[in-house]
Order: sequence, then C-alpha cells, then structure tokens
Amino acid sequence: MSKRIHVAVAVIENAHGEILLTQRASDKHQGGLWEFPGGKCETDEAITAALIREIREELAIEITAATPLISIPYTYPDLHVLLDVFRVTAFNGQPLGAEGQPMQWVTPSQLSSIPLPAANRPIVRAVQLPDRYLITPNLSDSEQLYQGVMAAATQGMHLIQLRAPTLQRKSYLQLAERLLADLPDSATLLLKGEAADVLPLVPAGWHLTAAQLSALAGQPRPLPAERWLATSCHNPAELELASALNCDFATLSPVLATATHPNTPALGWEQAQQLTLNAQLPLYFLGGMTPEDIGQASQLGAQGIAAIRGLWPITI
Repeated sequence: MSKRIHVAVAVIENAHGEILLTQRASDKHQGGLWEFPGGKCETDEAITAALIREIREELAIEITAATPLISIPYTYPDLHVLLDVFRVTAFNGQPLGAEGQPMQWVTPSQLSSIPLPAANRPIVRAVQLPDRYLITPNLSDSEQLYQGVMAAATQGMHLIQLRAPTLQRKSYLQLAERLLADLPDSATLLLKGEAADVLPLVPAGWHLTAAQLSALAGQPRPLPAERWLATSCHNPAELELASALNCDFATLSPVLATATHPNTPALGWEQAQQLTLNAQLPLYFLGGMTPEDIGQASQLGAQGIAAIRGLWPITI
C-alpha cells in the first residue's frame, strides 16, 4: 500500500515579488529538484502550525502573514501526497538554509523553466495566475468588445477570455488578431473556438468547452506549455479530464445562481469547496461572482473568481 503524507508548503514572496525555492537533498524522494519549502504535518498537528514550524526549522524565519493558495492531492507510484499550499507575504528574519540546503529567489515567470517535482506544477500556475478572470459579455458589436477589453487591460485585468458567440467566425478572428496586436504584455488573451482557428493565433491561449475537453480525453495537450490552456468544468469527472490533459486552470460553475442560467442548479459554496480540494489544478469560481467574492473564493481553495458582468468595465 502506498504511503500517504500531508504536507504544508510555503510560496514565500519578497518585496520584489520574487519566490523562494530550496533544493531537495539528493538522498530524498525527488532528490536534487528545486521545490517550494515546507514539510510534513505531524499527527494531530494543524496545517498552519505545521507550516510555521517547518519554515522556522528550514529557513530560520517566522511567518507573520500567510493565506491559502491551493490544495493539491497528488499520487506518485509509491506515494500519496496532499499539498496544502500557502502564499507567505510577510515574515520576520532573513531566510537561510538552516539545514544546509541551497536556495534561490526567482521571478514567477522563471518558475516554468526550473526543474521541480511533478506535483509542484499546479503551484507554479497558481503563482503565475491572477485572482480574477474576465469573460467578455455576449455582444454582437466588435468595436464595443474591443473597447471593453482594452479598458479592462488598462485597468489592470491580466487574464481575459474573448467569448463572443454571436459574432460571425470571421469577425471573431479579426477581433482576436486586433486585440493580440494591441493588448499590453501584462494581459493574456484566451480564445474560444476550434483548434484550427486558435492554434495559429500565437500567443493566445485556448479556453475549451466541456464538450471539447471530453473530445480531447486521452490525447496529448493541444497547446505548448508557454500558451495557457483552460477549460470549463462542472463536476468531478470534468476536473479529472482537465488535469489529465494538463490544463493550466479551469473555471468551476455555476457556484451561485445566475440570471443567464436561471434553470441550472448552483453548486453552492460548500460543494464548490469540496470539488476544489480534490482538484489538481487552479480553479476560478464562476457564476454570480463579483470582486467582493474573491476573498471567500480564495479561502475555499480557489484561485479567485471568473465573471462577465462582475468584471466587465463598461455598463452593459
């Protein structure tokens, strides 16, 4: 029977937004790889207490501010691991390798090119993703969509899905090309549609429908690692497919009742939390969300919220 362990993990940020990594000893499981610091939770020990203790022992610092980032259940051939990951934004002291382990500070973008344990991949994505994901409203005016997306990016929106089901295909692709040329580097655009349309539009990401996700089951990831791949999920089976396809994140919906889908039963906060705890990738709660819900979504393990009306910068 495989061993089961519960691990507290710290994503420690400095004042420059850099992330602290330590290197695993060569005689440990996954030895030689870099990792986010942390360690095993003792029997009957609270996970936050384990986090504080492990970081004190490993790095000789005292955590003073930490918030949940993501929980990841992961199965190696010989090991079942539950990683409870916290974002640490304040601490007392200067980190040092109290156990002699090498350390390095890296930017979030550099994390993608550093050898980390396989279970850490969702943590990297969670570090790199913002806490809100804008989905454009169903407008038939390309210029109105363009102005809204550009306004959102100017106001600090970093992750935007171009969803415009009433636009004709040609108009949608022209709009996508225009936005990709004009959006600032800080904004990432994800497109909807078929692979033949999305793949040539570098560097856009692709947001799959649940039906597309199902159709891709068992196939390799359809986008290179440097382009974001997301999907819509509504149940445990779809979340498993998303993880198997190596999606970078997913939306989980509907968490709350929405005016656009009044006959679709809402998951509710409790069920959404349970699905999130069992997922292996970052999730955005979708359905009835507003910026005021980001804190609660984060406390329940979500990356943040996805929304249309709640995040669109122009009155519809």
